[in-house]
Amino acid sequence: MLQSAQSLLTELRRALDFAPDTVVAAVLFLTAIIAAWIIHAIAVRVLIRLAGERHPFARQILISTRGLTRLALMLFALTVTLPTVPLAAATSAALGKAFLVGAIVLVGWATINMVNVVATLYLRRFTVDGEDNRQASKRVTQVAILKGAAITLLIMVTAGAALMTFDSVRQFGVSLFASAGVAGLVVGFAARPVLSNMIAGVQIAITQPISLNDVVIVEGEWGRIDEITGTYVVVLTWDLRRLVVPLTYFIEKPFQNWTRGSTNLLGAVVVYADYTVPVDRVRAKVEEIVKASPRWDSKVVNLQVTDARPDTLELRALASAANAGDAWDLRCELREKLIAFLQSECPGALPKRRHQTVADIVVDSPQRGIGLHRLQDS
Repeated sequence: MLQSAQSLLTELRRALDFAPDTVVAAVLFLTAIIAAWIIHAIAVRVLIRLAGERHPFARQILISTRGLTRLALMLFALTVTLPTVPLAAATSAALGKAFLVGAIVLVGWATINMVNVVATLYLRRFTVDGEDNRQASKRVTQVAILKGAAITLLIMVTAGAALMTFDSVRQFGVSLFASAGVAGLVVGFAARPVLSNMIAGVQIAITQPISLNDVVIVEGEWGRIDEITGTYVVVLTWDLRRLVVPLTYFIEKPFQNWTRGSTNLLGAVVVYADYTVPVDRVRAKVEEIVKASPRWDSKVVNLQVTDARPDTLELRALASAANAGDAWDLRCELREKLIAFLQSECPGALPKRRHQTVADIVVDSPQRGIGLHRLQDS
């Protein structure tokens, strides 16, 4: 088939012997492009119809790579046409080098496209919109990080392979690796952030210290993992700010992950009351408030006296919730209703500040009282 195509191009060139070489070259190249376009359109349409609905993976690949395969076929047609084009040797060599670079770029592009398609088809089985989405979040995070690392590596390899087709760049690379001197150290230090983030991304994908939608505290900021890329993580804070953190942060520094094992959390509410507070009544009220709330997950509710200060008692109420958002809302609801209960039902249990008066000192110290009476008598 290739020989027949070249023979047809040769016959077309002979038919255009009367025209200048540039016109002949333009006509030959244009003919090759049009032929490749028509052949590609027919072939892709037939293959998509054959794939049908029974082979969704193959159908998706054909649809998503339609433009890429069209360019690849055109580039192949131009490469086949080049030997038959009446051009100078230097021009032909330059075009051949350009076609080679284009082929390398297309191969890299096709590989990246395949990675994206495979990742998309794999993630169709998982959804992170439901309540119990821990496993889905882990899989989505792993695929997102590994895909980013793979794409970064493919881009670097493709760019390196394309540059190595040029003699000057190849000689520089060979001398650079052979010398392994100061220039190599400079390149190594320059590439360190990219490589460290790539390695950190692979570690995060394997060990899973964070996942999408995890509730974390980073640099004192409370928020959710909103996006994970190949180099950084975006944390959406409670006030809708975006905190951008490099991937290496989650490997090298400590942080809090409230949903590492599960989304269930304990919410704590601390209230200070007078020593006269009826703890049993307050405990019963806490249970009543929590059990009536739709945010409670029916697991934990408790009230304890956790500290006794000189003026007040510290009461800590615990209540569990299914996720961080419900835990926060349940804490706020419990705090508000518990304070309202103390104000209306137990006003004497509200915190008080006590002071000793002169009369108290007289009662507590008879000798001082005698002295005061003598002073008054005198």
